[in-house]
Amino acid sequence: MAGFRQRAPAHVDIAMVAHPSVTLFVDLSDGDGLVHDAHGRRGRGSTVAGLVPGDLRLGGRAAGGIACLQIRLSPTLAAAVFGAPTDLSGTVVPLEDVWGRDAGRTEERLRAAASWDERFTIAADALGRRMNTRPSPDPEVAAAWRLMLTSRGRVRVDSLANEVGWSRQRLWSRFRSQIGLTPKHAARLVRFDHAAHLLAAGDAAARAAALSGYVDQAHLHREVKAFTGETPTAVAAAPWLAIDDVAWPTSSADLTSSAPAIRRVPAR
Repeated sequence: MAGFRQRAPAHVDIAMVAHPSVTLFVDLSDGDGLVHDAHGRRGRGSTVAGLVPGDLRLGGRAAGGIACLQIRLSPTLAAAVFGAPTDLSGTVVPLEDVWGRDAGRTEERLRAAASWDERFTIAADALGRRMNTRPSPDPEVAAAWRLMLTSRGRVRVDSLANEVGWSRQRLWSRFRSQIGLTPKHAARLVRFDHAAHLLAAGDAAARAAALSGYVDQAHLHREVKAFTGETPTAVAAAPWLAIDDVAWPTSSADLTSSAPAIRRVPAR
């Protein structure tokens, strides 16, 4: 989790970069609050972005400032929180659509909290309660996801199937139904995320391509274009990744654990 706040007068406009997690944005702002724009459709308030959400932009203007609690859930954890199978891939939906009636009550508690630490505790408790009452993904699916992360996406589907003791067809079917992406597409997303952070850290495109296991720089360029619609140069300068490095300094490593990683970004 990470807390973000921009003091008044606040104006935010930032494009999200695809990340291997399901992301919750809980709007805690006063006034008009957080605005999200995806696939040409605009909405307000708390929202959930699935894997590979597309052209999502977050913005807003608020005289009283903007505050947002961002929660990242690995897709296996998201399936446990929202109930497997839950296919949120490629979507951006209001939080209440996947959280249910309790979304409003949880948001009210978060707004009334006196500190970010209290908000983190409230959110972690709410997520934990949901996990205890909903079916979790197959252990084999969770194991395959962890192998993708530890290999940074450089793993073949046949190897994953062998590791978890399933046929390639069964892994493909169960993974797709519970995570929302095929194993191959999910591995591509994990590998892209590694390359994107290398680019944001200042690595040249050719070096980022080599370190991430792409055939060449042109291969990296095609993948960046596929996931973001931008060039590697534009992704390297993306404000989303600049903030990401502060809020989630070890984000890829954190996703290999089922324990929540809590970060707080100082008010900016």
